[in-house]
Amino acid sequence: MAAFEYRGFDRAGKATQGIVDSDSARGARSKLRKQGVFATEVWEQKAGRRTKGSGLNVEIDFSKFFRRVSLEDVSQMTSQLSTLVGAGIPMVEALTALIEQTDHPTLHLVLVEIREKVNQGDTLADAMKGHPRIFSDLYVNMVRAGEQSGALDIVLKRLTEYSESQVKLRGQLRSALTYPLLMGGVSFLIVIGLFVGVIPRIKRIFDSFGEGLPMITRVILAISDFIVGYWWALGILAAGAIYGVVRYVRTKNGRRRWHTLQLQVPVFGRINRLVAVSRFCRTLSTLLDSGVPILTAVGIVKTVVGNDIIAEAIEGAGQNIREGESIARPLKASGQFPPLVTHMIAIGERTGELEPMLGKVADAYDQQVENTVGTLTSLMEPILILTMGAVVTVVALSILLPMLSMTSIVR
Repeated sequence: MAAFEYRGFDRAGKATQGIVDSDSARGARSKLRKQGVFATEVWEQKAGRRTKGSGLNVEIDFSKFFRRVSLEDVSQMTSQLSTLVGAGIPMVEALTALIEQTDHPTLHLVLVEIREKVNQGDTLADAMKGHPRIFSDLYVNMVRAGEQSGALDIVLKRLTEYSESQVKLRGQLRSALTYPLLMGGVSFLIVIGLFVGVIPRIKRIFDSFGEGLPMITRVILAISDFIVGYWWALGILAAGAIYGVVRYVRTKNGRRRWHTLQLQVPVFGRINRLVAVSRFCRTLSTLLDSGVPILTAVGIVKTVVGNDIIAEAIEGAGQNIREGESIARPLKASGQFPPLVTHMIAIGERTGELEPMLGKVADAYDQQVENTVGTLTSLMEPILILTMGAVVTVVALSILLPMLSMTSIVR
């Protein structure tokens, strides 16, 4: 069966659209009529395809650019699939059940394609491999290991736990940084409002003072004049700077310098390193615990840490493993991993308890990330308030000082 997207009207005459599964477009129309939907357009849909028609009649559906499948959606789907597989339901029937209860349109289409490939004899891992934007190498390799070992339901459960831990970590970072960013944005808008809306009106009063204005007032008035008169130039300059930085970061040398800066910048560098180390330990533990070979696991882990500098250290560890040596030694020699991590990995290798040891390290560093971000958030609030207060004080002084001078002259 394939997925068909449709547009039409229901019995009440209201416009409706959606997705229906059928063997053909005619079958889809027939199925819709039974549901009380009169379809005006029906076309076969493919995951990732955002156009309909050809040539001059091509139609682009821009709404699908915003239908991205989030990590939360994948986590929920994985949990449901684990339950179905654990209950002994055949894979095609389990995928059919998932399709029927999936509301996300893109994920619905992807599951339909996966079901078709599985029905044709492909493994679930091979079917998922065709959708790398949704199912990462980590996900696909763990599913393949679960299929080969006959413990797919257990592997899917571990994948669910891993996804939930990543969702939780992202949520903590997002919620911790939302308030400071929002407060900083509001403060910036207030300052711009002062320079654009308030100071130009007061400037008319001060024009008669000429060179007798205090230096602080002249500086503030000059800044206000520049913002009001050349705001377009500032916009072009900002856009050009952002474009240049983005282009540079996309180069090999620029990307390396950017990732180095991410680890060295005060405060935030520590958070970035903690997140990368936690992700390394959690991912490697999950892969090894699911039966993925260690060389394959290391190759996957270096792509998910999100930092090229740390990825190079992990690649060196993979080379050591190929030569039959320890994984802890190159990690320690790189200087990118805290001593606690390399020490516990070395202990895990000696005792044969590497997977649970990595899990413990990941738990510890997740907690450190939470504590560090919480501390940073509590410090950023008073810093932003003090900064805003200082700016407002300077602006107020630039206005009050000439007024006081004018009052003394009048007296």
